[in-house]
Amino acid sequence: MKDKIFLVWKHLKQGTLKKMWKQTLWIYQYGKRYWKAMILYTLLGITGTGVSLISSLISKDLVDIITGHQTGKLLSTFAAMIGFSVANILVSQASGYASTFINLKVDSEIKNDIFSKMLVTDWESLTDYHTGDLVTRWSSDASNISSGILNWIPNLIIYTFRFISALAIVLYYDPTFALFALLGIPFSALLSRPLLRRMRDNNQRSAAMNAKLYGFNQEAFSNIQTIKAFDLIHFYTDKLKSLQKDYIDMRLDFQKMSILTSVLMSIIGFIVSYSCYGWGIYRVWSNAISYGTMTMFLSLSGTLTSAVNSLVSLIPSAISLTISAGRLMDIVEMPQEDYSQDSAVRSFEKQYREEGIGLNMQDLSYTYHNGTSVFANASMEAYPHEIVALVGPSGEGKTTMLRLILSLLTPQTGSFHVCAGKNHSNMLDMSPSTRKLFSYVPQGNTMFSGTIAENMRNVKQDATDEEIIEALKLACAWEFVEKLPDGIESVIKERGGGFSEGQAQRLSIARALLRKSPILLLDEATSALDVATERKVLRNIMQDTYPRTCIVTTHRPTVLNICTRVYAIRDKRCEVLGDGEIQKMVKEF
Repeated sequence: MKDKIFLVWKHLKQGTLKKMWKQTLWIYQYGKRYWKAMILYTLLGITGTGVSLISSLISKDLVDIITGHQTGKLLSTFAAMIGFSVANILVSQASGYASTFINLKVDSEIKNDIFSKMLVTDWESLTDYHTGDLVTRWSSDASNISSGILNWIPNLIIYTFRFISALAIVLYYDPTFALFALLGIPFSALLSRPLLRRMRDNNQRSAAMNAKLYGFNQEAFSNIQTIKAFDLIHFYTDKLKSLQKDYIDMRLDFQKMSILTSVLMSIIGFIVSYSCYGWGIYRVWSNAISYGTMTMFLSLSGTLTSAVNSLVSLIPSAISLTISAGRLMDIVEMPQEDYSQDSAVRSFEKQYREEGIGLNMQDLSYTYHNGTSVFANASMEAYPHEIVALVGPSGEGKTTMLRLILSLLTPQTGSFHVCAGKNHSNMLDMSPSTRKLFSYVPQGNTMFSGTIAENMRNVKQDATDEEIIEALKLACAWEFVEKLPDGIESVIKERGGGFSEGQAQRLSIARALLRKSPILLLDEATSALDVATERKVLRNIMQDTYPRTCIVTTHRPTVLNICTRVYAIRDKRCEVLGDGEIQKMVKEF
């Protein structure tokens, strides 16, 4: 008893129960949306239980008729038994279909909701998690929540109803038989305790290991070329074996406990069953009950034991649910991006699209969550029909500046806004909503699997073939696309497979140009192009009549001569370079 009190106190002290209660309330926010589905599921389960119990009573009467030779009632009772058996099958199938339909619908809706919340979660906070871990939480944990919402409370009601109704019938016909039927309950509850104590820890370890395995496989398959190039096949195979061994050891450790508990509970089940048989035979021999009553008791004893075990199993299910809720809460309760300015941004763009939209950032300071300071009082500006370059050594903050412009990161101090042309009297503060004003071509290959046309229409769903071809021409991509057998309907494989890095970059630039956003951001987006093609692409952008503001980051100074302004990131600031310094950089390249 002392150990039990200590265990409860330990959980209270660690805040485990408080945390589980908070997770339960979080689950309830979803559960209350589907109360109609839960009621339907519960009613179907109770109906199935009722039909099964009536079938047991009819079976009792049938056995009594046969053993008592009451032929007059045989046909009607047999017909009733067949009818209820058919009804039991129909209810069971209807319940199964309804359960599957509701589960799929709710699972899809909850996953969609979680997915949308993940997408608006603060970007820097989200990068603390491995992609494989995020996918596992969204897929496995969200499915566990949807299944639990529909099943846990309805099953609690169904199993309780099944237990009480079966017990009531047993007590009505022979109260002494109930003692034998309930004999295994305290033992079942007692044996379940050691398993439950380890359930929460095991579920947490299992979820973490699943995420780790998924993440490993995802990265390995995404980087097969690199693995082959470095001859790392054996290394990665051995690494997978090591992870699998850790997972197997963890599962087997838990399984040993499960097997021991299962064996003991099975033994108790045998004892209870044979005790019921013995007591039933004795009661029949003593003429206290009929043969039909005995067969009904034996059937209902199994129903009682099954109902109790099912109720006990709801406890680990509840633990599993709260763990899944906690893992999802870790993500969806992180800071969320603010899109409250969507309407204002749309109006701003519509009003000033013809004259163009620029940006102005003054005295920005930014430090990452890990304490790395990148900018201190940095300023830059860019306006329509300008190409503004950001140069500097790798790791000095060029990509970070573009992330600040896109509001993926939020500076700690400074002013940052978009403006109509160069008119600072008409401006809006930058926020996640202002991303509607930008097209972005990041470093690396960002093409999706599908056709070229499908990739283009990802950013402009109503784009015509002519508009797509025009964007391809501006990005110097049409020269190779038109030679393909299927043209813009040519298939792009995963990660841009089937095209060179330079071709994939030009396709990415074309996609950004097709969107016709007022501001274009190119983050080393021309690094895989030769110098002549790079200059041609940038000149095409400049000569385009659309009033576009263009900001590029580059390691190569060969295109700086065609830029309106060049900023060098030095000492956490952005310094405008003079013509002499630009020419010196070009010559020394």
